[in-house]
Formats: sequence, C-alpha cells, structure tokens
Amino acid sequence: MANKKVTKTAKRRLTVITPIVIIAIGYCAFTLVATVNSIYKLHHEEASLKEELNDLKGKSEDLKTEINKLQDKDYVARYARENYLYTRDGEYVIKVPADEEEKKTKKIELTSDHIMYGIFVLGTLILFYIILKIIRRRKNKKKKGRKK
Repeated sequence: MANKKVTKTAKRRLTVITPIVIIAIGYCAFTLVATVNSIYKLHHEEASLKEELNDLKGKSEDLKTEINKLQDKDYVARYARENYLYTRDGEYVIKVPADEEEKKTKKIELTSDHIMYGIFVLGTLILFYIILKIIRRRKNKKKKGRKK
C-alpha cells in the first residue's frame, strides 16, 4: 500500500473550507425548512379559510330562514320569551346557569414558531453530531497512521 502524504497546505485548505461548507449547508437546510414551514402555514390557512367560508355560507342560509320566521308574530313572541326573558301575565322565568367547567377549558396549540424552533434545534444537534464524528474519524486516522 502506498502512503499518501497530505501536505500542510492541503490540511490548511481543509480546515478553512470545511467550516465554510458546513455553514453553507446549514444555512441552506434552515432556509429549506423555513420555506417548507411557510408553505405548510399557507396551506393550513387556506384550508381554515375555506372552512370558514363554508360556515359563513351556512350561517347566511340560517339567517335567511330566520328572517322569514321573524315575519310570523307567534314566532317573534316565543323568541322574545326564550332569549330576552319576556313573560306573559302569570308566567315566571327560571334561569339555569351554564356549566362553568366548559367555559374554563382551553386547548393548547402548537404554533408554527414552536415547530420551527424545534426543527432548528434538532438540525443544530445533528450538525454538531456530524462534526464530532468527522473530528473523531480524523483523530482515529492520525492514530492509525502513527502506529504503522
């Protein structure tokens, strides 16, 4: 086997170029993740807006039927008694409070900022792991070269 000698200039070149390449790859990866995340947000927003549009169309139809119902005097009287606590002579109103537990419950949502931060931390950890592996391999190659 022929031993190839690596010159000092080649070593210097590698020590200068390697971090630049790693930083460039990291920047490209971060940009790619940010772009994918923004596309994901836009698709999610589009879906929610379409859902909201369908809900508003349904509410529009409900309001049109409500307008037609409000033309009837008996319906208006019943509506006023149910919603505004109006009573006829001799009637009593008993109000039942809503369940307090249902009002207090909240949903925890993961925002896109949380997801981006997690992806950035994960990418950074992977990048450091790769750099450590490269350094260990170089040290092992140097040790093997000295033993021979």
